[in-house]
Amino acid sequence: MIKLVMCLRRHPDKSREEFQDYWLNDHGPFFQKNAATMRAKKYVQSHTVTTPLSNGFIESRGMLAEYDGVAEVWFESEDGLVEAMSSTEGQRLATALHEDEQTFIDHSTSTAFIVKEHEL
Repeated sequence: MIKLVMCLRRHPDKSREEFQDYWLNDHGPFFQKNAATMRAKKYVQSHTVTTPLSNGFIESRGMLAEYDGVAEVWFESEDGLVEAMSSTEGQRLATALHEDEQTFIDHSTSTAFIVKEHEL
């Protein structure tokens, strides 16, 4: 399996609470409803919580500011994902997801990448 990981920062006009609420209660159900089209096997949202512990890690290591959340989407294979998203229905869905994301995610300060897990 492969996994799409997206480290997300909120749109500048949203508070963290607004971002996380929309992501969980609007975008999340929209994604779930269409997961089969993408051949997604699992979808997890990890919402950042503000805590002195996080600030300590960031400051002690000289790291960049925290993201507002991390999305993880598992797929059976890269070929399956490419095939699903190459279909007419997949392309329509990709456009709709991107348009929705633009309302709450700042893509210019976020990132995404494909990973393969190695469980130890």
